Amino acid sequence: MKVVLQRVQKASVTIDGKEKALIGPGLLIYLGISTIDTQDDIDWLVKKISKMRVFPDDKKPMNRSVLDIDGEVLVISQFTLFASTKKGNRPSFTTAAAPEIAIPLYEDFLSTLQKHLPRPVQSGVFGADMKIASVNDGPVTISIDSNNRI
Repeated sequence: MKVVLQRVQKASVTIDGKEKALIGPGLLIYLGISTIDTQDDIDWLVKKISKMRVFPDDKKPMNRSVLDIDGEVLVISQFTLFASTKKGNRPSFTTAAAPEIAIPLYEDFLSTLQKHLPRPVQSGVFGADMKIASVNDGPVTISIDSNNRI
């Protein structure tokens, strides 16, 4: 699994002209799921994300986690994180999981993340044409790949 975390002042997702979710200060998370991902990847990422210190305190610009600030989280499915651009100019997505594999893992990711956070985890809709709006804070953008833990 790959995630891109963005520290945001606010973020929202709109589908078919209707706002599906809106968060204040917290994390906007783009989640990509590959053909080899499992529950172990979810568990590892959720622990990493919930404790990732990317928010400021009075001493350091990155010393507090989303838990520490009682921040909000918005998760967006993003298969394009597995784009391969090695050949030609059209990306290939052969390592991205097909929906029948990815949807259950996406839902498990959401429910596992929710168990680690006190606020409701907001999300988009898997496979939908979504419009994402965000006000990045910092900017702070961090990518994490559960298959590259070392």
